[in-house]
Amino acid sequence: MKWRGVLADVARFGVFLLLWQLAAMALDSAFLPPLGEVFRAFADSFIFERIWSDVVPSIGRMAAGYALAAAVGVGAGLMIGSNWVVRRTTGPVTEFLRAIPPPALLPFAMLVFGFGLSMKVFVIAIGCVWPILLNTVDGVRGADPMFNEVARVYRLDSRSRLRRVVIPAAAPQIAVGLRASLSIALILMVISEMVASTNGLGYFVLQAQRTFRLDDMWAGILMLGIVGFALNAVFVAGERRVLAWHRGMRAASDASAEPMEAVSA
Repeated sequence: MKWRGVLADVARFGVFLLLWQLAAMALDSAFLPPLGEVFRAFADSFIFERIWSDVVPSIGRMAAGYALAAAVGVGAGLMIGSNWVVRRTTGPVTEFLRAIPPPALLPFAMLVFGFGLSMKVFVIAIGCVWPILLNTVDGVRGADPMFNEVARVYRLDSRSRLRRVVIPAAAPQIAVGLRASLSIALILMVISEMVASTNGLGYFVLQAQRTFRLDDMWAGILMLGIVGFALNAVFVAGERRVLAWHRGMRAASDASAEPMEAVSA
């Protein structure tokens, strides 16, 4: 069954590539080159030549901003979700700040941090932190009250309660926020590199467009898609491993619910 799903995904992607090729042949436009030219430009640009000069720096910036957002978002989310006073105090400020589009903060970031790594990490982090923070808060608040009662009965201190009760209960919702922020990190990495950078995938795509090297531009876009797909696949594999207990509980709950539904029917 697993291999069947993989083959189905490969077939769907093959259909997408076929439609691309047919559209390029039908339009016969320089703005949409055939797949052969794109693959040739991809091989010339990204097989060994630009991996270290563009791909690796981009992934490094994205990873740094994403890690900072995860640390701040999960930490602040656990604190806000666990304390109603903090939640009421920070609520209006949080809603105001998360409504600001992260690209709008680029001029501020360039003034404060300059054009180096710090600016790009800040922009990525400030955009990624909100889905993580808000999902963490929802995960803490949505935990089963029975867990807190059990922790109170066993007289767990605050640290043990956080580690053994709160974080496991909120972990599935935290994973949702982390996965949503992964695509945001990729988008903001590209934007920050297009605005102020001398290397990276965003810089490469923009420079190729400006110099009318459209096959290279599409090759850079293809590389961005590959990077995003690979990062998402790694995240999903890690999530399945870390949250295997949660999937087991859901499967057991669904299995126990089926006989009850049959009896009621």
